[in-house]
Amino acid sequence: MLKSMTGFGKAEATVNGKKITVELRSLNSKQLDLNLRMPGVYREKELELRSWLSDNIQRGKADLLIFYENLEGEKRMAINKPLMAAYYKDLKEVADAVGMQQADYLNALMRIPDILKPENQTLEENEWEGLINAVKEAYARFDSYRQIEGAKLKEDFVLRVQSILDLRNALDAPIKLRNQKVREKLRTNLEELIPADKVDQNRFEQELIYYLERLDISEEFQRLLTNCEHFNDELADEASGKKLGFISQEIGREINTVGSKANDADIQKLVVRMKDELEKIKEQINNVL
Repeated sequence: MLKSMTGFGKAEATVNGKKITVELRSLNSKQLDLNLRMPGVYREKELELRSWLSDNIQRGKADLLIFYENLEGEKRMAINKPLMAAYYKDLKEVADAVGMQQADYLNALMRIPDILKPENQTLEENEWEGLINAVKEAYARFDSYRQIEGAKLKEDFVLRVQSILDLRNALDAPIKLRNQKVREKLRTNLEELIPADKVDQNRFEQELIYYLERLDISEEFQRLLTNCEHFNDELADEASGKKLGFISQEIGREINTVGSKANDADIQKLVVRMKDELEKIKEQINNVL
């Protein structure tokens, strides 16, 4: 199943008097770029969370956001006395050095980060279980979002590949007309130099065939068809963005060769439209997982 790298999932859980909210989101990226933002009490589990998410997300610029709300009111805050004493000593030394008298040390100390902290910062097992279940639920919704977006991408790919094939078929008429123009032009130029009754018709046909073979694109036509069918086959299977990217490069190579052999304005117009469809395909492939 085709999946997009763009995804979003959200889940909530209530445990130990806390309402835990988890959000997981991602955008396209060549590699996995995973960023985790969570309260300090959950930091001890960061490596475990990162490992699980890396295995499942695979690619994309992803953010996991975890935050909680105390439903039972704020917990009692404790003063970090050793840290406060150390800061007090440093502040007093600075104040004495500059001759500052009656400094309000307490007000300054209470503004310093980490001086106040909740009394209980220990992650209990049941809270961790509630958190990891919320993460997995958010991921399930995130993955479902990716599948929905992937289905939209697949529909767009199918339409654009079919458009390329339709343009390929539309080339038949202008190619036949071009070959006729080439034949007439060569004969006209030849007759301007040599009287018609002096022209060796067999030799003329041989030279004409040689010239038209240099403009022949039947092999490119067949390879273009084969690559487009290969692209569609991969869409029907569990295609990856990288593999679709490789196939699109092959499609582009055949289209470019057709353009270089066109030697005709009408053919070039159709080739330009094929290139435009292919560029839109390549842009969307950047969003495929």
